[in-house]
Amino acid sequence: QVQLVESGGGLVQAGASLRLSCAASGRTFSSYAMGWFRQAPGKEREFVAAISGAGGSTRYADSVKGRFTISRDNAKNMVYLQMNSLKPEDTAVYYCAASLNFYTDAYDYWGQGTQVTVSS
Repeated sequence: QVQLVESGGGLVQAGASLRLSCAASGRTFSSYAMGWFRQAPGKEREFVAAISGAGGSTRYADSVKGRFTISRDNAKNMVYLQMNSLKPEDTAVYYCAASLNFYTDAYDYWGQGTQVTVSS
């Protein structure tokens, strides 16, 4: 069982940066690939970024590539999403998720989400 708690969301202007954090419980954190997803009002949840258990591999949605960076600290059971050059279309609830499979978008555990609002 893995429990996830996101933090770091907020209201920012376009062009600003935010760093989201996700704290994970459990002693097998490094066994899990971690991902970030987001859901905007009226839209389906979409994949944003993922990182492998050891942190050596990452992948990103095309819409955030070059602007967002996912990272993790296995010693602290933490995963981060650094978001730069934010755009109004990045406005969404952002969710942290855990999976035993880095290449899947079907994750097993989810956090409660943190709101990110980007004003123009």
